[in-house]
Amino acid sequence: MRPEASSAEAAPLTADLSTAGSARIPANRVGALAHSTSPATTNFQVDAAFNTQRSYGGGSCVAPHHLAVNARRDVLKQGGNAVEAIVAAAAAYPHMNALGGDGFWLINEPGKAPVAIDTCGGAAQLATPDFYAGKRDTPERGAEATLTMAATFSGWQKALDIGADWGTPLPLGTILRDAIRYAEQGIAVSRSQAALTRKHVERLSQSPGFNESFLIDGEIPLEGQRLRQPRLAATPRRLASAGLDDFYRGELAQSMAMDLEALGSPPLRLKDFHDYQAQIVTPL
Repeated sequence: MRPEASSAEAAPLTADLSTAGSARIPANRVGALAHSTSPATTNFQVDAAFNTQRSYGGGSCVAPHHLAVNARRDVLKQGGNAVEAIVAAAAAYPHMNALGGDGFWLINEPGKAPVAIDTCGGAAQLATPDFYAGKRDTPERGAEATLTMAATFSGWQKALDIGADWGTPLPLGTILRDAIRYAEQGIAVSRSQAALTRKHVERLSQSPGFNESFLIDGEIPLEGQRLRQPRLAATPRRLASAGLDDFYRGELAQSMAMDLEALGSPPLRLKDFHDYQAQIVTPL
């Protein structure tokens, strides 16, 4: 019997995503849609032998984008659990999720108390009241807006550690495979992505690296165009080989801390990467 898990990932640059959907595996229940030529009845009972995907020990998954659904489905088909499927979908979900975002998990294993994971990056240690003295507003864009730690990967690791007790874990490279492939080979630009890029390009283009990563030949992408992001693919590829902790205490952390300092991000430093850990908490 496999547990249920749900997660929300927030996208700081493009959208506030309240939920990225949930992957649900049966926990002593089944669901079905039935069609029959027999008279309608309110006494219809679904039992474990009913011919549905769930009745055979499979799973169901949902997400707001079909590529994320495909990633979840493929992980489940390979014997992965609900947590692994959610990580695959969150990594592969283009445009509305961010690898530098936050996340909030609720994992419900049958027969046990639910577990929550708080994956919200805290403020940098140098982001003190003195740092903001004399500033009218908190910066929304640019180097000075980089004030909190990217927490996503630490939460993924905590969740995967919990799921590891449910059976043989899938390799991290398998879980991140679709995300790497989509970034390298490209995705079809969605209508909302094209519209939001057009709406915010004036401000976002001031952020270093935005134009190279989110525009096509310097132009706002149109719906249906293929957007390739090979530089983005390098991050999950590195994590697949070195482990998710590399983002905080490995070569990736060192590289990002150096880049942030070079770009003029006053508060965020390597120590903030080293000190961050997602927290397992008691759900409300």
